[in-house]
Amino acid sequence: MLEESLIIFVKNPVLGKVKSRLAADLGDEKALKVYEYLLSYTKEVCLECPVDRVIYYSDEVWFDDNFELKYFEKELQLGNHLGERMEDAIKKSLKLGYSKVVLIGSDCGEISSDIIDEAFEELNQNEVVIGPAFDGGYYLVGVKNKCPNIFQNKIWGQNNVLVDTLLDLKKLNLKYHLLPTLNDVDTISDLNLLTEKLGKEIL
Repeated sequence: MLEESLIIFVKNPVLGKVKSRLAADLGDEKALKVYEYLLSYTKEVCLECPVDRVIYYSDEVWFDDNFELKYFEKELQLGNHLGERMEDAIKKSLKLGYSKVVLIGSDCGEISSDIIDEAFEELNQNEVVIGPAFDGGYYLVGVKNKCPNIFQNKIWGQNNVLVDTLLDLKKLNLKYHLLPTLNDVDTISDLNLLTEKLGKEIL
């Protein structure tokens, strides 16, 4: 076992159950195709990171999908809201003996293995690492040794999650590092921005 654990939160890619805001503009099938692209991209990025990896599914564990068991452990997200689910997953990795834990979502088409590597590296000097998203949330959170109390009392999906989290870190007097701000793909404008940066069409 390595000392570093990379947790990847995913939604089960089921038609009509992913990317609801995108689906409102593009329809369920195209929204699913975009999310499947993001899952595939996230997988390739994570495979470049020399760490232990675990996928946390939203609804049920899929053992025969593209996240091969020889590269990814598999678990189910547990909790009543996103904060509880993230806290539960991080605590499980820490309990297993990992000293550094980084958790990412699967909505960011700009994340890279270099950014994830930077997150683990910065945990040498910081208790917490955050990857801010332009929508006011974050695409990455990393901790070391213990799980801080930063996942409760948030309105998840709103644009003040990052600010509230940083206020918590300051109240707890925890040293933290901010990674580059990236864009999650939740809306048609997000998709257009990613397509422009990639220089190719996803759909």
